[in-house]
Amino acid sequence: MTDERLSVHSVTFFGEPMTALQGHWQALGVRRLSLIDEQLFTGAVPQLVSGGRYSVESVYHLFDTPEALLRVIDAATSVGARVVYMLTGGRGDLTWAHAAERFCESVAPCARAAESAGVALAIENASALYADIHIAHSLRDTITLAEMAGLGICIDLFHCWAEADLPALVHRALPRTELIQLSDYVLGDRALPARAVPGDGAIPIEAFVASVLGAGYRHGFDLELIGPRIDREGRLPAARRACAIMSAMLNGLNGLDG
Repeated sequence: MTDERLSVHSVTFFGEPMTALQGHWQALGVRRLSLIDEQLFTGAVPQLVSGGRYSVESVYHLFDTPEALLRVIDAATSVGARVVYMLTGGRGDLTWAHAAERFCESVAPCARAAESAGVALAIENASALYADIHIAHSLRDTITLAEMAGLGICIDLFHCWAEADLPALVHRALPRTELIQLSDYVLGDRALPARAVPGDGAIPIEAFVASVLGAGYRHGFDLELIGPRIDREGRLPAARRACAIMSAMLNGLNGLDG
């Protein structure tokens, strides 16, 4: 049985219709949904949530304008989504500091609206390969930006597991952490985005999960499974195996979050 704290990000099945996604969620036994913002604007999501079978754990949004994010916040509120997490938009020819200031100023009215609506806003750490659409490429920089903007944090372990002094960074991030995303990395894999099913690679996922649970983390774990390795296994078989592995791991760690 899939642990109730797990979700499988919709990007795992990117390009598939909502009817197929519903079948995958049912096959995987997940109750929490992790969506792409555009999926909020289909009739299927409100119907699924209103039926009581699913809740919306998170919604991904690429920040562009306050107006677009405000629309996403409204839609997220309507389905009871817990957190909207973001990439920030790129920096162009600005310095990091100036790009950060611009983002903070632009997102401020959205932060106020989200707080009033009871929806958390968070920033994700993501690789510098995404510099055209994001400015926070290390967990350290993500924490700095989130503190500047007064926002939460989405920790994507895949993009920060090898950072120096990760335990101290996670300790600093946890009070703001709204979501943790998990996948693995097989050393030497250059076939981007190079993600693997937890347990198949070198990331010390169990030790990390044990540490955050022991430190009081109470939110969900989102499985983001994309790339050639996942496609070769098959998206649904890979997701099913990931859910089984992580459910067993979380079951074995029960009590750490008590």
